[in-house]
Amino acid sequence: MSIEKELKKRILVLDGAMGTMLQAYKFSEEDFRGERFKDYPTPLQGNNDLLSITQPEAIKTIHGKYFEAGADIIETNTFSGTTIAMADYQLEDLVYELNYQSAKIAKEVATEFTLKEPHKPRFVAGSIGPTNRTASMSPDVNDPGFRAVTFNDLRVAYKQQVEALIDGGVDILLIETVFDTLNAKAALFAIEEVKDEINIEIPIMLSGTITDASGRTLSGQTAEAFLISVSHISLLSVGFNCALGANLLQPHLEAIANKTPFAISAHPNAGLPNAFGEYDETPEEMGEQIEEYLKKDLINIIGGCCGTSPDHIKVIADIASKYNPRNY
Repeated sequence: MSIEKELKKRILVLDGAMGTMLQAYKFSEEDFRGERFKDYPTPLQGNNDLLSITQPEAIKTIHGKYFEAGADIIETNTFSGTTIAMADYQLEDLVYELNYQSAKIAKEVATEFTLKEPHKPRFVAGSIGPTNRTASMSPDVNDPGFRAVTFNDLRVAYKQQVEALIDGGVDILLIETVFDTLNAKAALFAIEEVKDEINIEIPIMLSGTITDASGRTLSGQTAEAFLISVSHISLLSVGFNCALGANLLQPHLEAIANKTPFAISAHPNAGLPNAFGEYDETPEEMGEQIEEYLKKDLINIIGGCCGTSPDHIKVIADIASKYNPRNY
């Protein structure tokens, strides 16, 4: 059951937003804490990764809903699962457990669905977010040479996350929402280190984010420059997610689709946020835009990011099933 083989057969569908689904639960501070963290000295509400430990049934249910909607790949609930991001909650010591438990929950659900439908194997992607710091730029306009994090800090943090995700049983590692390519390179370096140390091969998906109408990542690269700067590693797929809706993302997918031997992935937002920070694009509206990718033979893996739900993924999966995957 190799994902490489499945990618040659069909367009694979990635899940939608975890955060959007969790918001519907309206979890309180007490829910985030659970019994185990009820006396923890810092506020924990908003730490979605922690819910894999304190509300595992909710996470399991969300994964199941995405598989039922037609997803082939679900992402672990580990977007902020590094010591760097967890420092905001003083939970650095919990990083291994958070990633391990999230991977384990996702893998259990994936195994269940694969057993039910062996013709449609399900996969788990270990979600590796960008952290809340950037290695290429200074956060202080008065001190352009200052860096809040070093390449080595990132490498060490990512390595810890990767080891836990692999131990928990993920099939793929997904470095996503890359706004700073140097951060992504640290993650790639860490993955290569882990692969060498434990002597395994594991497919890697890499997904950048184009931050605005300039068509560049936050660290200043065009889509094509981003592709070139990460192509020294043999990737399963490269692509873009977040920041933009499906129609605005299309030109950037076009810019890389004919320039790489890797699969291409996309998981756009449900349009751009409205004045209240909410996403209004309906599943049908998003599906229409994504169908344009398929008509132009741009992608191999398609899913949703902010604002997307199982309803969006169902529409996307139905459309994707009618098209052949991009040849690469």
